[in-house]
Amino acid sequence: MDESRQSSWTGAGAALRKAAPPPALCGFLLLLALIFTVSYVVGAGAGPVAPGMHGGGTSREGGDGGGGGGGGVDDMGDMQGGHG
Repeated sequence: MDESRQSSWTGAGAALRKAAPPPALCGFLLLLALIFTVSYVVGAGAGPVAPGMHGGGTSREGGDGGGGGGGGVDDMGDMQGGHG
C-alpha cells in the first residue's frame, strides 16, 4: 500500500517538473530584469541627454507639444547644403 502512494507522488512530481520552466530560463529573465533596473537607475541619475531637453508630453502653453521637433522638411529650407 505504501508503494502505490509513493508512485502517485512521483508521477505528480514528474508532471510538475515538466510544467515548470527550466532553471536557465528563470535565471535569464532574472538577469534581464536586473540589467533593465540598473540601466534605468543610471539613466535617471544621468539626467537629460542635452541641456534644455524636455519630455515629449503635451506642453502647457499650447505649442506643438514636442521639444522643438514638430516640423518637417520645410524647417530646413534655410540651411546651406553641400550638394547640388
